[in-house]
Amino acid sequence: QVQVVESGGGLVQAGGSLRLSCAASGSFYSIDYMGWYRQAPEKQRELVASMTSGGTTRYADFVKGRFTISRDNAKNTVYLQMGRLKPEDTAVYYCKAIVVRSGLKYQYWGQGTQVTVSS
Repeated sequence: QVQVVESGGGLVQAGGSLRLSCAASGSFYSIDYMGWYRQAPEKQRELVASMTSGGTTRYADFVKGRFTISRDNAKNTVYLQMGRLKPEDTAVYYCKAIVVRSGLKYQYWGQGTQVTVSS
């Protein structure tokens, strides 16, 4: 089985920063993709930033220039450095990992971490 665990959420004032971490562990050969998504109340879950195994990154327009995704391959961990936070960034942030096991790809989600930005 595979576990995906997020951490680092919390309450921050507008203009502040937070760093989220997402660690994948368990039985798999490699990690193909890790991404951060968020879901605000009564809204659909949306992509924030992602990174493939080859290092290709993708950002939502609403975070470009403010958030940075990075990874530590040795720890199977991806980070989301969030800066210049806005109240509209308030949401539950989820991590998705796509891992490779026995030649097949499997998708796993973390439980989410709350980020609240006060004005």
